[in-house]
Amino acid sequence: RAAAGCEMEGWELVKTPSDWNAKDMELNSGSIDCIWNGFTMSADRIDQYEWSDAYVDNSQVFIVKSDSGIAAQADLAGKIVAVQAASSALEALEAEESAALLGSFKELIQVPDYNTAFMYLESGAAEAIAMDIGVAKFQMAERGADKFVVLEEKLVSELYGVGFLKGNTELRDQVQETLYEMVEDGKFDEIAKKWDLQDSVVLGK
Repeated sequence: RAAAGCEMEGWELVKTPSDWNAKDMELNSGSIDCIWNGFTMSADRIDQYEWSDAYVDNSQVFIVKSDSGIAAQADLAGKIVAVQAASSALEALEAEESAALLGSFKELIQVPDYNTAFMYLESGAAEAIAMDIGVAKFQMAERGADKFVVLEEKLVSELYGVGFLKGNTELRDQVQETLYEMVEDGKFDEIAKKWDLQDSVVLGK
């Protein structure tokens, strides 16, 4: 969506990998113009940024290996679970309502990115990953979808938006207008289908 939006606006898209913990510093310094990478509109963030309207209802889920024998969250008891540091999945696991689930794990390992998480899962250093379903489906497709399973029971459902520096309503409004143009011309749904997220789209609904 970011690529399509930039193409419509005539902007250059620079995909910038960064330490998720440093995202605010990079936004404040002008190193990046927005955060558009599965950015959850959680209650503690909503007043810290200028936000686009939500575009996807994104669930936090658990990914396991197909042959793990793990079929439900209850089966994660005594297991090692990986999660990205400073992520929505970590926030959900540390919430009061997840205390019993978190306490059932043998260990919760925080990793810097999901590539590392999948390395842990594939090597057996972790037995599950807690993560965004959109990112999960992408990673599974890249690595061989038949090797992994998404547990049906969700950790939590949340909304994705594009985050901008507080006060930068001009850029927010430009991007939001472009998003709605993409909804109108069908481009948005086309991209959603590409990533198997068509059932999660909320923009314009």
